[in-house]
Amino acid sequence: MRVLSIKSLQKEFEYDYYMYIPLTIILNSCIGSIAAMTILAQGTSLTSGIELTLCVSLCMGYNAALLAGSNKKIAFWMLAVSLIANMMLILITLL
Repeated sequence: MRVLSIKSLQKEFEYDYYMYIPLTIILNSCIGSIAAMTILAQGTSLTSGIELTLCVSLCMGYNAALLAGSNKKIAFWMLAVSLIANMMLILITLL
């Protein structure tokens, strides 16, 4: 049985980097758009604006890192931070 750890996930991401680029762009964009939809469903306020700015910045930051050809390790961590933050925003806004 294979154990999932951050190191093994990062190694897998770096090994099949070019395969994961389109998959993670689609995944990150879908999670980010769901987060944006749930944030905007609450209405407009200062906190909603801050949450929406955070959501969009993280998604665009990951896409920009890939387009800029940044280090694979940096791209992996930007993906992880973006996915975790957007899922947390979804949970916060739905509760």
